[in-house]
Amino acid sequence: MPAHTLLLDDHQLETLPLERLQSARPLRHLSLYRNRLVEISPTLWDFTELETLNLADNRLHALPYGIHRLERLRMLDLGHNQLDHLPDDLGALPMLTDFLYLSNNALRTLPDGLTDLIQLRYLNITDNQLALLPHTLGRMHGLIELRAYRNPLVALPDSIGGWVNLRELHLDQTHLTALPPSMEALQALRVLSLRGCQLEALPAWLGSLHNLRHLDLRSNRLRTLPRELAQLPHLEKLDVRWNHALDPLPAWLADAQARGCVIYPFIP
Repeated sequence: MPAHTLLLDDHQLETLPLERLQSARPLRHLSLYRNRLVEISPTLWDFTELETLNLADNRLHALPYGIHRLERLRMLDLGHNQLDHLPDDLGALPMLTDFLYLSNNALRTLPDGLTDLIQLRYLNITDNQLALLPHTLGRMHGLIELRAYRNPLVALPDSIGGWVNLRELHLDQTHLTALPPSMEALQALRVLSLRGCQLEALPAWLGSLHNLRHLDLRSNRLRTLPRELAQLPHLEKLDVRWNHALDPLPAWLADAQARGCVIYPFIP
């Protein structure tokens, strides 16, 4: 095992083995993946040298206050638990830059303080109960990838135009019916996945996202496609299958296909 690392995955632990953790200090990497933890002792926050912490696939309902003490933490995985809320000080982790996994929990809201994680590059909030996101989410201008699929999201905050470094945005199987105009500012975006939403129309400004390479629009309610999509010079894949009102496909899509863009359904 690498130095300063403790891997306790699949150990059927019901409580933190604090003595074992103490004996491994200075402890920089700790994984307690797939155990039976139902709560976390605040003593865990005494291990301020931690850089990565994996608590995924346990039975946690809540986290105690004090996680902000882990000032060196770069990665935090809380996925596949039963969390219905997050501590307010989660956003006070200045070095949390690599990724934050919150997927497969029971979250209905995110704390406003989460948007203070302005250097975070990867955020996964999939498979929760989120209908709205904090209106200040656009402050997280360090984001490169956001995965928020399988949430009952009904709208996106206008502030997301602040995600100027975002390359991938995954919003599949949400309840979105429209996209905010501020998204036109996402000029670094390469992948936009909107499969299984409730979109009936697309804005013309999608054609101005010149770095877009993959656009997934499967299983929506689209009746037409904006001709501006033909202006996307780097588009490699466009998937519009299972939009049953979208028939026939516009003729200009054949031009995009001739340039090398893979289009589903295929245009003969």
